[in-house]
Amino acid sequence: MSGLQDRVAIVTGGGQGLGLGIARALAMDGTNLVLTGRTEAKLRNAQNTLEALGVRVLVVPGDTRRRADAENAVALAIEHFGRIDALVNNAQSSTPGVPLEDVTDENWRETLESGLYGTLYFMQAVLPHMKRQQGGRIVNFASRTGIEGTQGFAPYAAAKEGIRGLSRVAAREWGAHGVTINVVCPAALTPSADAYLEANPTERARYLSEIAVGRFGDPEKDIGRVVAFLCSESAGYVTGQTINVDGGQSML
Repeated sequence: MSGLQDRVAIVTGGGQGLGLGIARALAMDGTNLVLTGRTEAKLRNAQNTLEALGVRVLVVPGDTRRRADAENAVALAIEHFGRIDALVNNAQSSTPGVPLEDVTDENWRETLESGLYGTLYFMQAVLPHMKRQQGGRIVNFASRTGIEGTQGFAPYAAAKEGIRGLSRVAAREWGAHGVTINVVCPAALTPSADAYLEANPTERARYLSEIAVGRFGDPEKDIGRVVAFLCSESAGYVTGQTINVDGGQSML
């Protein structure tokens, strides 16, 4: 038993790609879901897919760059389900492949606000409810681009390293309330990642050559299963950690 049955998780950016894969993995364990994202049509499609797995799904369109949208999603989750057991901060916008010297204010703001700021907004919004429950799980997302300093990813790397620092502070401050916070660095072949690698075939070959197990990860079966564990009762003694789920692309 994973300890997820009848629990409730919020997944930001849950209408597609990695977020949808994670939502599917949580649904397979019986977790009811709150999906947020900017495109309602994608969220509704995801809702139909996930409800077919036997869980309840609440769709709350919104933009992680706005604190009010995070607070609204959390308030509606409480109104609908009465509790929030897990938060998965997956949403992130970025413009890859831009040299640092060419990064614009727009690039910078969109990337940091959607990822770092959005992560903060949702964490702060769920905390009072998790404190009242005396427990909760938060899973945030970072990237090897920040850890290793990948060229062409300056705003993304900065946002992801900011999320790692934020997560460690929260883990220390919120542990007494039974709230754990961990970070996953994934390597999965999502539609957006596939589009980037299709446009940069030499990068595809290089990335694949670096992965020890010799394949790209699957959003549900590889990344989602690890997130589901971190959201479960079994992970109550794991907090403040960065976990690379990348087939051995990065080894610390």
